[in-house]
Amino acid sequence: MNNIDRTGPRPRRQTASPALPAPPFSADQILYEDNHLLAVCKRPSQIVQGDKTGDEPLSESVKAYIARRDGKAGNVFLGVVHRLDRPVSGVLLFAKTSKALSRLNRLVQERAFHKTYWAIVGQRPPKPEDRLVHYLCRDEARNKSFVCAPTRKDAKEAILDYRLVAASDRYYLLEVALHTGRHHQIRTQLSAIGCPIKGDLKYGFPRSNPDQSISLHARSLSLVHPVTQMPLSLTAEPPADKLWQCLKAQVQI
Repeated sequence: MNNIDRTGPRPRRQTASPALPAPPFSADQILYEDNHLLAVCKRPSQIVQGDKTGDEPLSESVKAYIARRDGKAGNVFLGVVHRLDRPVSGVLLFAKTSKALSRLNRLVQERAFHKTYWAIVGQRPPKPEDRLVHYLCRDEARNKSFVCAPTRKDAKEAILDYRLVAASDRYYLLEVALHTGRHHQIRTQLSAIGCPIKGDLKYGFPRSNPDQSISLHARSLSLVHPVTQMPLSLTAEPPADKLWQCLKAQVQI
């Protein structure tokens, strides 16, 4: 094991701190672009759409960038296809035309988006790989989900697969494949098996990350291009800090 970030989880719990200001969008975040689609690597603390903070969302920042780059005087169309939580990083796909947005929304409904996430946790999972099936309910007031009885009227089935792909002396890297898209699904289900994500105070990790991120990264997204009908696979590099890079180096491609 590598001797990285030996501080590890502490029993003392912190309270959540306000999110740090979002870094501005830059062109080097673009992973893929054509006439119909634009994919970026979202950074932690960037928001996808506007919220109560009033911070500029990534959707607006990208539209402004396209307008400047392409010299467009009118409105730029950019449709939000899916979302990532504010403290999460990774692949985020936008539609540049209404036709692409309509077709992508259909792919999402048909579960034809294949998403893979990386999550760093502080506890070794009970099994090296497993399928997790829970029923989740959402607390709107607290913006939080929790495992509940399947008999509840508002219960929704949540399914994911995980496997342990790397470890340091204190932390474990899980690769997660989603089969449903529930609110805070990965965060809730991993917490339910005793493996809250590093930095995720809301779901039981004892302390925050310095940048207020959580160590959850949307690693890849695979789909059939909505216009060309060709397979498209998008991959985003994880954050550049030492722990992420240490664990990434151990992953067998």
